[in-house]
Parts: sequence; C-alpha cells; structure tokens
Amino acid sequence: MSELDLNRDAVGSPAPGAHGLPRSEGAPASPPMAYVYGVGRDDGSLSDLVRTVSGVDGHRVGLVPADGLVALVSAVPADVFDDTALRQQLEDLGRLEGIARAHHDVVDAAFTQAAVLPCRLATVCHDEGQVVGMLVEHRDWFAEMLTCFDGHVELGVKVHADPKAVAAPPQTASREPAGTRTTSPGRAYLQRRRERRRSTEDLFHAAGAVVDDVTTVAQQLARATVMHRPQEGGLSGRHGVNIANHAYLVPSGTEARFRDAVRAAARSVPGVRVEVTGPWAPYSFSAPTVATDMGASAGGDGSGSGDGSAVGDAGGDGVAER
Repeated sequence: MSELDLNRDAVGSPAPGAHGLPRSEGAPASPPMAYVYGVGRDDGSLSDLVRTVSGVDGHRVGLVPADGLVALVSAVPADVFDDTALRQQLEDLGRLEGIARAHHDVVDAAFTQAAVLPCRLATVCHDEGQVVGMLVEHRDWFAEMLTCFDGHVELGVKVHADPKAVAAPPQTASREPAGTRTTSPGRAYLQRRRERRRSTEDLFHAAGAVVDDVTTVAQQLARATVMHRPQEGGLSGRHGVNIANHAYLVPSGTEARFRDAVRAAARSVPGVRVEVTGPWAPYSFSAPTVATDMGASAGGDGSGSGDGSAVGDAGGDGVAER
C-alpha cells in the first residue's frame, strides 16, 4: 500500500503557507495526476521525509513503492499539470522558477537522507499506476544508478571570461613632432579597435587553456563527468561569458580536496574566473544518456577519470540557480 493516496482530497488544499494556484469558487477538483521528484530505495530511509517536506504548490509529498524502489510523488490537479497547462506554465519564467525551486527542495531534502535519483523537472504521470509501471520497467537501471550515487555528490565547475575586466592596451605616445602628425583620427581609431580585438582574442585563448587544465585535474578526482552547454546571458548570473559549465560526480568527503585541486589548476589570468559550486544531489547524472558513461567506471574507487563523453543538460543548473 502506498503512502500516497491519489484522491481528490490529496490535491484539494496545499500545505499551510504554500502558494497554490487559485481555483474558481465552487469548481470541482479535477482528477489528480502524479508529479514525480525522484526515485530511491524502498528501505525506510525516506519515510520520515514525507512527514516534513511539501512539494510543488505546497502539495504534500508521499512515497509510491514498487519492486524494491520508491518514487517521491505529489498528487497534483490535472487541470494545472496536464500537457497543455504545464507547457503554458513552463513558458512563464516566474512560474517555471517556482516549480523548479520546489522540485529541487524536495530532491535536496531527500538527498540528505539517502541516495536519490532526481527526475527531470516537471515529470508528471497520469496516475499512481503509471508511476508503478515506470519503477518496474526501469528497475534495473534505477538500481544501478542508485548504487553509483551511493557515497557521491555532484560538484559544478564553471569558467567565465570577462572581456570588460581586461584593460585595453596603453596607447603608445606619438613620436611625431607637434604640427607634423600624419596619423589621422580615423586611422588611430581603427588601430585602437585592432588592439582591443587582439586583447579579447588573447583572453579567450587563455581561458580555453584554463578550461583544459581544470578539466584534466577535475576528471582525475571524479567518477563521472557531464559537460553541459555554457549558460547564456542572465542565466549564468555572472559577469562575462560562461565558456565551460561542467558537472562532476565526486566521492563524498573529498569536496575540499576537489576544490583545492581545481583552484590550484586555475591559472591567474585577468578576466578569467573559475567557480566551483555544490555539493548537490546528482541532477546532471540522472539522464539515461549518462548510464553508459557511469557504468563503464562502476566499481571504481572514485579516483578514476571520467571520459567526459556524456554531454547533456539533464537537470543541470535549471532555473533555480545552484
């Protein structure tokens, strides 16, 4: 018997203090759907969590067990989370951020208790039966990933290059005698443009070398690597251009060693900044495309290098900045 009863009462009212979506007075609640946050083992390690944490729109979180696994699930109204409604919500950045933060809060709380495989943001099943079917169908893969995640955390490494932080080359004083200057203002302007362009090109060449050095060191200390697309514009939340956005699965307890090694490998280059974030639940390693990469190094001691072949953005750094 599951700890989550997907009935109308379960979606009727959010937890106290939560900001649920408004519903027209007198309108009947729609049949509930199941919002899935993540998957863990059915060993009792997550039982206490469901009594203390609430999920998207404040709906309570429960456990749906099957075949030795449990899914962390909230019952949510179909008229808010069916395909059409959900697509509209995800186009609203404010609403998307709220869903993402609630999703991450549940996963992060669970991760403090046990190994958890995070689901992608806005994973919604039609009902509890479909959740059970998902657990049964993918049971072997879920179990393998949970074993890989045991005793590991995710750390992020971002490299930023900021051309504005690089001072323009000083202008060479003219040696032409006063009154005999032959360089026109237009020619001088073009020369300054060329100097600035060379300065920017040098910056990005140097930043690329920093990325190479940092990646080599980080992979030696990580079990697996995911190379996300660099974040664009305001999503990076930082000044400059994000030129590398990587995630590493690192043995728990070695975070300080990892940070120190990455910082030591990062060259002191004006305008280039290396940032290490985390520890996080293994969001970036929860996509099926990562399974082969991780499986190749399963059973290692965590000191082997990932090959960086898994490229994707599965849950990595979403809207809720981590």
